[in-house]
Amino acid sequence: MTSVAVRDARVRFGSTTVLDGVDLEVGEGEWLGLIGPNGAGKTTLLRVVAGLAAATGDVTFGGRPASELRHAARARLVAMVPQRPLIPSGMTVFDYVLMGRTPYIGYFDTESHQDLATVAAVLERLGVARFAERPLGSMSGGEQQRVILARALAQQAPVLLLDEGTSALDVGAQQEVLELVASLRVTDGLTVISAMHDLTLAGQFPDRLLLLSGGRVAADGPGKAVLTEAIVAKHFGATVRIVDEPDGTVAVVPVRSER
Repeated sequence: MTSVAVRDARVRFGSTTVLDGVDLEVGEGEWLGLIGPNGAGKTTLLRVVAGLAAATGDVTFGGRPASELRHAARARLVAMVPQRPLIPSGMTVFDYVLMGRTPYIGYFDTESHQDLATVAAVLERLGVARFAERPLGSMSGGEQQRVILARALAQQAPVLLLDEGTSALDVGAQQEVLELVASLRVTDGLTVISAMHDLTLAGQFPDRLLLLSGGRVAADGPGKAVLTEAIVAKHFGATVRIVDEPDGTVAVVPVRSER
């Protein structure tokens, strides 16, 4: 069953075309990785799915047009972890994650016992319950990323969007967060769409990759089909060696150019 579909998405900022007729389809429970050079339109495409960027074309969730959904209803279907989330230094971890329950709380209502219980459960699952009363700004990058992910999961949305959420982390923290997402995808049946900068990580985790270049889809398929030396050279201007792993994934190794 198709979880998310985008048809003929077009976005212009002034005279610049950022997305130019992009089609995207993601199956329920699938992990799609978005790759492409800087400025290719990855973040914009995620924002279109989330309803945060104006675009022509159509977005549907499980066949239902997004245009029929109010903001709160859409937020119950899709949660997004932005590339540079605002980190309110004085806010506690618990209160920050509680903001993920906003789609379920009316304008003049306060959080319910169920909202509080949901947040407590998510913090426990992600291993950050012990930090509940700590200011978010006092935590390390890896710890903050877990909390930011916790806020998205507190929305209890079946679709999770990740906008290069691990790019500022060291390699160990990157692996930890992506393995956590992979585990949650299985246990919770999440559909994941992630913009990814690191091509090796893109070749390791998502089921499928969609390569954007110049605002258009340049390739779409399994990592081994999309991450080839010729494709990477053409669209990223990089010389690489592709290493096939025993589990069917690939690693992308930069090769130093001859002087």
